Amino acid sequence: MTYEHAIQVVAHRGASEDAPEHTLAAYLKAIDDGADALECDIRLTADGQLVCVHDRRVNRTSNGRGAVSAMELADLAELDFGSWKVTPGGRGHGRTSDDSLRSLLDSDAEAPDLELSRVLTLERLLELVTDTGRRVELAIETKHPTRWAGQVEDRLIELLAHFGLTKPAGGERSQVRVMSFSSRSLRRVRTAAPELPTVFLMQYVLPRHRDGRLPGGVHIAGPSIRILRANPGYVARLHRAGHRVHVWTVNEPGDVELCVRLGVDAIITNRPRQVLSQLGR
Repeated sequence: MTYEHAIQVVAHRGASEDAPEHTLAAYLKAIDDGADALECDIRLTADGQLVCVHDRRVNRTSNGRGAVSAMELADLAELDFGSWKVTPGGRGHGRTSDDSLRSLLDSDAEAPDLELSRVLTLERLLELVTDTGRRVELAIETKHPTRWAGQVEDRLIELLAHFGLTKPAGGERSQVRVMSFSSRSLRRVRTAAPELPTVFLMQYVLPRHRDGRLPGGVHIAGPSIRILRANPGYVARLHRAGHRVHVWTVNEPGDVELCVRLGVDAIITNRPRQVLSQLGR
Protein backbone atom coordinates (compact mmCIF):
# COMPACT_ATOMS: atom_id res chain seq x y z
CA MET A 1 0.00 0.00 0.00
CA THR A 2 1.31 3.47 -0.89
CA TYR A 3 0.29 6.25 1.45
CA GLU A 4 -1.04 9.48 -0.03
CA HIS A 5 0.95 11.58 2.43
CA ALA A 6 4.56 11.39 1.26
CA ILE A 7 6.73 10.85 4.31
CA GLN A 8 10.45 11.36 3.88
CA VAL A 9 12.52 8.42 5.13
CA VAL A 10 15.79 9.53 6.74
CA ALA A 11 18.59 7.05 7.46
CA HIS A 12 19.71 7.68 11.05
CA ARG A 13 23.53 7.61 11.11
CA GLY A 14 23.17 5.76 7.81
CA ALA A 15 21.60 2.32 7.58
CA SER A 16 22.88 1.80 11.12
CA GLU A 17 20.87 -1.35 11.77
CA ASP A 18 22.90 -3.15 9.10
CA ALA A 19 26.28 -1.42 9.13
CA PRO A 20 28.39 0.46 11.70
CA GLU A 21 26.90 3.88 12.38
CA HIS A 22 28.43 6.94 10.74
CA THR A 23 30.70 4.89 8.48
CA LEU A 24 30.86 5.20 4.72
CA ALA A 25 29.49 1.65 4.60
CA ALA A 26 26.34 2.70 6.49
CA TYR A 27 25.66 5.66 4.19
CA LEU A 28 26.27 3.75 0.99
CA LYS A 29 23.91 1.06 2.24
CA ALA A 30 21.26 3.69 3.04
CA ILE A 31 21.51 5.18 -0.43
CA ASP A 32 21.29 1.72 -1.98
CA ASP A 33 18.23 1.00 0.20
CA GLY A 34 16.49 4.05 -1.28
CA ALA A 35 16.58 6.44 1.69
CA ASP A 36 15.35 9.94 0.84
CA ALA A 37 17.84 11.55 3.22
CA LEU A 38 20.78 10.75 5.45
CA GLU A 39 21.28 11.91 9.05
CA CYS A 40 24.64 12.49 10.73
CA ASP A 41 26.05 13.96 13.92
CA ILE A 42 29.12 16.19 13.71
CA ARG A 43 31.93 17.03 16.09
CA LEU A 44 35.01 19.21 15.68
CA THR A 45 38.46 17.68 16.07
CA ALA A 46 41.41 19.38 17.77
CA ASP A 47 42.72 20.46 14.36
CA GLY A 48 39.41 21.93 13.21
CA GLN A 49 37.97 19.11 11.09
CA LEU A 50 34.31 18.08 11.24
CA VAL A 51 33.81 14.35 11.67
CA CYS A 52 30.67 12.21 11.86
CA VAL A 53 30.72 10.84 15.41
CA HIS A 54 27.79 10.78 17.82
CA ASP A 55 29.41 10.37 21.23
CA ARG A 56 31.72 12.87 22.88
CA ARG A 57 34.27 10.06 23.19
CA VAL A 58 35.22 7.40 20.64
CA ASN A 59 35.19 4.52 23.13
CA ARG A 60 31.85 2.99 22.15
CA THR A 61 32.17 3.05 18.37
CA SER A 62 35.89 2.48 17.77
CA ASN A 63 38.84 0.51 19.07
CA GLY A 64 40.30 3.68 20.59
CA ARG A 65 39.71 5.85 23.62
CA GLY A 66 39.45 9.59 24.18
CA ALA A 67 37.41 12.68 23.40
CA VAL A 68 36.92 13.62 19.75
CA SER A 69 37.62 17.27 20.55
CA ALA A 70 41.05 16.38 21.97
CA MET A 71 42.14 14.30 18.97
CA GLU A 72 43.38 15.36 15.56
CA LEU A 73 41.94 13.87 12.38
CA ALA A 74 45.12 11.87 11.78
CA ASP A 75 44.68 10.22 15.20
CA LEU A 76 41.05 9.35 14.47
CA ALA A 77 42.00 8.01 11.04
CA GLU A 78 44.08 5.31 12.71
CA LEU A 79 41.06 3.90 14.54
CA ASP A 80 38.65 1.17 13.43
CA PHE A 81 35.05 2.40 13.60
CA GLY A 82 33.59 -0.75 12.08
CA SER A 83 34.58 -3.95 13.84
CA TRP A 84 32.53 -3.26 17.02
CA LYS A 85 29.30 -3.78 15.09
CA VAL A 86 27.87 -7.28 15.36
CA THR A 87 26.50 -8.78 12.19
CA PRO A 88 22.74 -8.74 11.60
CA GLY A 89 21.15 -11.52 13.61
CA GLY A 90 22.04 -10.42 17.09
CA ARG A 91 24.80 -10.47 19.63
CA GLY A 92 27.26 -13.30 19.69
CA HIS A 93 27.20 -13.84 15.92
CA GLY A 94 30.61 -12.35 15.33
CA ARG A 95 31.76 -8.92 14.22
CA THR A 96 31.39 -7.13 10.93
CA SER A 97 34.52 -7.70 8.86
CA ASP A 98 35.84 -5.65 5.95
CA ASP A 99 34.59 -8.46 3.67
CA SER A 100 31.03 -8.22 5.00
CA LEU A 101 31.14 -4.45 4.70
CA ARG A 102 32.28 -4.85 1.10
CA SER A 103 29.26 -7.05 0.43
CA LEU A 104 27.06 -4.05 1.23
CA LEU A 105 28.80 -1.86 -1.30
CA ASP A 106 28.37 -3.37 -4.73
CA SER A 107 27.24 0.06 -5.94
CA ASP A 108 30.56 1.73 -5.05
CA ALA A 109 33.38 -0.55 -6.13
CA GLU A 110 35.86 2.35 -6.07
CA ALA A 111 35.60 2.89 -2.32
CA PRO A 112 38.80 1.60 -0.65
CA ASP A 113 38.07 -1.21 1.79
CA LEU A 114 39.61 0.54 4.79
CA GLU A 115 37.65 3.73 4.12
CA LEU A 116 34.41 1.86 4.71
CA SER A 117 35.01 1.48 8.44
CA ARG A 118 37.27 4.44 9.24
CA VAL A 119 36.24 7.77 10.67
CA LEU A 120 34.05 9.66 8.21
CA THR A 121 34.59 13.37 7.70
CA LEU A 122 31.63 15.57 6.90
CA GLU A 123 33.47 16.68 3.78
CA ARG A 124 33.58 13.07 2.52
CA LEU A 125 29.88 12.61 3.28
CA LEU A 126 29.03 15.80 1.40
CA GLU A 127 31.03 14.50 -1.57
CA LEU A 128 29.00 11.30 -1.45
CA VAL A 129 25.67 13.15 -1.31
CA THR A 130 26.50 15.56 -4.11
CA ASP A 131 27.92 12.81 -6.35
CA THR A 132 24.98 10.44 -5.94
CA GLY A 133 22.99 9.95 -9.12
CA ARG A 134 19.70 10.99 -7.49
CA ARG A 135 18.63 13.63 -5.00
CA VAL A 136 19.57 12.64 -1.46
CA GLU A 137 19.10 15.17 1.33
CA LEU A 138 21.29 15.48 4.41
CA ALA A 139 20.22 16.29 7.98
CA ILE A 140 23.24 17.40 10.02
CA GLU A 141 23.05 17.47 13.81
CA THR A 142 25.44 19.69 15.74
CA LYS A 143 26.43 18.17 19.08
CA HIS A 144 26.56 20.37 22.16
CA PRO A 145 27.93 21.18 24.66
CA THR A 146 31.46 21.17 23.27
CA ARG A 147 34.69 22.97 24.09
CA TRP A 148 34.60 24.49 20.59
CA ALA A 149 31.19 26.18 21.00
CA GLY A 150 30.41 28.39 17.98
CA GLN A 151 33.42 27.15 16.01
CA VAL A 152 31.37 24.06 15.10
CA GLU A 153 28.73 26.14 13.31
CA ASP A 154 31.35 28.42 11.73
CA ARG A 155 33.20 25.48 10.23
CA LEU A 156 29.94 23.83 9.16
CA ILE A 157 28.71 26.88 7.25
CA GLU A 158 32.14 27.31 5.66
CA LEU A 159 32.09 23.71 4.44
CA LEU A 160 28.50 23.87 3.17
CA ALA A 161 29.31 27.09 1.32
CA HIS A 162 32.24 25.33 -0.36
CA PHE A 163 29.77 22.78 -1.76
CA GLY A 164 27.24 25.47 -2.68
CA LEU A 165 24.72 24.13 -0.17
CA THR A 166 23.91 27.15 2.00
CA LYS A 167 21.25 28.42 -0.41
CA PRO A 168 18.66 26.33 -2.30
CA ALA A 169 19.07 26.47 -6.05
CA GLY A 170 16.32 27.89 -8.23
CA GLY A 171 13.56 27.86 -5.65
CA GLU A 172 14.07 24.18 -4.77
CA ARG A 173 13.90 22.89 -1.22
CA SER A 174 17.30 22.94 0.45
CA GLN A 175 19.23 19.69 0.14
CA VAL A 176 20.69 20.21 3.61
CA ARG A 177 19.17 21.07 6.98
CA VAL A 178 20.81 21.56 10.36
CA MET A 179 19.41 20.01 13.53
CA SER A 180 20.24 20.51 17.18
CA PHE A 181 18.86 20.23 20.70
CA SER A 182 20.59 23.59 21.26
CA SER A 183 18.51 26.60 20.21
CA ARG A 184 21.70 28.67 20.46
CA SER A 185 23.38 26.48 17.85
CA LEU A 186 20.41 26.88 15.50
CA ARG A 187 20.45 30.65 16.03
CA ARG A 188 24.12 30.75 14.99
CA VAL A 189 23.29 28.80 11.83
CA ARG A 190 20.37 31.09 10.92
CA THR A 191 22.51 34.17 11.44
CA ALA A 192 25.26 32.87 9.16
CA ALA A 193 23.02 31.18 6.57
CA PRO A 194 19.42 32.45 6.80
CA GLU A 195 18.14 30.26 3.95
CA LEU A 196 19.33 27.02 5.54
CA PRO A 197 16.44 25.15 7.22
CA THR A 198 16.85 24.32 10.90
CA VAL A 199 15.29 21.60 13.05
CA PHE A 200 14.74 21.93 16.81
CA LEU A 201 15.24 18.50 18.36
CA MET A 202 13.30 17.59 21.50
CA GLN A 203 13.63 14.81 24.06
CA TYR A 204 10.68 16.35 25.91
CA VAL A 205 8.41 19.32 25.26
CA LEU A 206 9.07 22.44 27.31
CA PRO A 207 5.96 24.29 28.58
CA ARG A 208 6.60 27.21 26.21
CA HIS A 209 6.51 24.86 23.21
CA ARG A 210 3.40 22.85 24.10
CA ASP A 211 1.12 24.98 21.92
CA GLY A 212 3.26 24.30 18.84
CA ARG A 213 5.63 27.23 19.07
CA LEU A 214 9.32 26.70 18.28
CA PRO A 215 12.39 28.91 18.81
CA GLY A 216 12.35 31.99 16.58
CA GLY A 217 13.13 31.28 12.94
CA VAL A 218 12.84 27.49 13.29
CA HIS A 219 10.09 25.86 11.24
CA ILE A 220 10.79 22.14 11.69
CA ALA A 221 10.19 20.30 14.96
CA GLY A 222 12.19 17.18 15.79
CA PRO A 223 10.33 15.37 18.58
CA SER A 224 11.28 11.89 19.75
CA ILE A 225 8.91 9.03 19.07
CA ARG A 226 8.35 8.85 22.84
CA ILE A 227 6.80 12.32 22.73
CA LEU A 228 4.36 11.20 20.04
CA ARG A 229 3.43 8.04 21.90
CA ALA A 230 2.62 10.05 25.02
CA ASN A 231 1.04 13.04 23.29
CA PRO A 232 -0.07 12.26 19.72
CA GLY A 233 -2.01 15.53 19.49
CA TYR A 234 1.26 17.46 19.51
CA VAL A 235 1.79 16.82 15.79
CA ALA A 236 -1.48 18.59 14.91
CA ARG A 237 -0.52 21.58 17.08
CA LEU A 238 2.82 21.85 15.32
CA HIS A 239 1.18 21.65 11.91
CA ARG A 240 -1.39 24.29 12.87
CA ALA A 241 1.51 26.55 13.82
CA GLY A 242 2.94 26.10 10.32
CA HIS A 243 5.77 23.74 11.19
CA ARG A 244 6.92 20.45 9.71
CA VAL A 245 7.50 17.45 11.97
CA HIS A 246 10.53 15.13 11.72
CA VAL A 247 10.42 12.27 14.25
CA TRP A 248 13.32 10.24 15.67
CA THR A 249 14.21 7.37 16.07
CA VAL A 250 11.41 5.29 14.52
CA ASN A 251 12.29 1.62 14.11
CA GLU A 252 9.26 -0.45 15.11
CA PRO A 253 6.34 -1.08 12.71
CA GLY A 254 3.81 0.13 15.29
CA ASP A 255 5.67 3.42 15.63
CA VAL A 256 5.81 3.81 11.86
CA GLU A 257 2.03 3.33 11.75
CA LEU A 258 1.60 5.93 14.47
CA CYS A 259 3.67 8.42 12.46
CA VAL A 260 1.58 7.70 9.36
CA ARG A 261 -1.68 8.22 11.24
CA LEU A 262 -0.47 11.50 12.68
CA GLY A 263 0.75 12.78 9.31
CA VAL A 264 4.39 13.47 10.20
CA ASP A 265 6.62 14.83 7.47
CA ALA A 266 9.75 12.73 8.01
CA ILE A 267 10.67 9.50 9.80
CA ILE A 268 14.25 9.19 11.02
CA THR A 269 15.14 5.50 11.33
CA ASN A 270 18.00 3.03 11.67
CA ARG A 271 16.06 0.76 9.28
CA PRO A 272 15.38 2.73 6.07
CA ARG A 273 14.74 -0.34 3.91
CA GLN A 274 12.13 -1.77 6.30
CA VAL A 275 10.36 1.56 6.75
CA LEU A 276 10.24 2.19 3.01
CA SER A 277 8.80 -1.27 2.51
CA GLN A 278 6.15 -0.65 5.17
CA LEU A 279 5.23 2.61 3.44
CA GLY A 280 4.74 0.73 0.18
CA ARG A 281 7.80 2.16 -1.55
